[in-house]
Amino acid sequence: MRTLFTCCSVLALTLTQTASAVSAEMLKELGTPEGQVNIVAWPGYIERGETDKNFDWVTTFEAASGCKVQVKTANTSDEMVALMNEGGFDLVTASGDASLRLIAGKRVQPVNVDLVPSWKDVDDRLKSAPWHTVDGVHYGVPYMWGPNVLMYNTNAFKEAPKSWKVVFEEMTLDDGKSNKGRVQAYDGPIHIADAANYLMAHKPELGIKSPYELNEDQYKAALDLLRQQRELVSRYWHDAFIQIDDFKNEGVVASGSWPFQVNLLQAEKLPIASTIPEEGATGWADTTMMHAEAANPTCAYLWMEHTLSSNLQSDLSVWFGANPSVPAACTDGRGMQTAEGCTRNGMDDFEKIKFWTTPVSKCESQGTCVPYYRWVSDYIGVIGGR
Repeated sequence: MRTLFTCCSVLALTLTQTASAVSAEMLKELGTPEGQVNIVAWPGYIERGETDKNFDWVTTFEAASGCKVQVKTANTSDEMVALMNEGGFDLVTASGDASLRLIAGKRVQPVNVDLVPSWKDVDDRLKSAPWHTVDGVHYGVPYMWGPNVLMYNTNAFKEAPKSWKVVFEEMTLDDGKSNKGRVQAYDGPIHIADAANYLMAHKPELGIKSPYELNEDQYKAALDLLRQQRELVSRYWHDAFIQIDDFKNEGVVASGSWPFQVNLLQAEKLPIASTIPEEGATGWADTTMMHAEAANPTCAYLWMEHTLSSNLQSDLSVWFGANPSVPAACTDGRGMQTAEGCTRNGMDDFEKIKFWTTPVSKCESQGTCVPYYRWVSDYIGVIGGR
């Protein structure tokens, strides 16, 4: 509960997109490396070969820079915001539903892209993305992006599910059994957007234009759908490795997930596949952002450059099943990824993904919308049976 209340206190601030959110001067030049860099990251994002010796983009950085990498993993965007509020970290790999909160809360500082030589190689679709750029000021370096896929057990489905209906409505699956108690949902308020995305296709009369911009009626409909889903859900997941175990040992057959879990389960030759159903999908575009009071700014900048210029982009794309923020990583042979692999991961589907963003009260599509602090409290209620 501490995490959610901390997030709510941040959201009490006005989420205005103005450069007045600046709380620290942008670094003008690099100094002597401080010897360490402390990072909050999603699971699987920063590997040093401990999970799989073939994936290690930390060891070479530490040797070259003299900066020891310390990583704290976080399983939700709310947890990341809470950790950045507490302080003691230099960087965070923030998704779009956290980045604007961090900017509005003055927890991150502008990034001087002139100090990141490989900025020129970043995908033009990401350089000025609205989840990390405010009034032309960059508050981070793009890291990785991808869709929230529907992961399923091929023993329960003869073919890929065509709709997210399999996790929202009770039905008999191809194996002759009900989906009740065999599906999961994401343990984060941003999952409300997945319900809204489903309703955009199946209840067009609601007039939803964006799953992150909901008026009161649209929001109520999304919550009602989630209450219905609750009767089917065996677990609300936020730990990727627990979800993996549930698919292996607890009879779970369908859930929204990340390509990371799909890849690891398939590597074990298990009957797992994934798809993006006909309604489309939400997704994430993550940004490495620097704490406003970073104690190790030079090491932080060196790490941001490393994430773009090394084999990290290519290998992480293979490891996580996501898309690099540097398009050349798909084709230049510096790592494991290939052009075909990037296409398979959805490199060409950028326009089809509804990227996570923080819901605000003043929204573009219809003027007034339900803000994120209500998503937080109401989703707790849904999970609790209210």
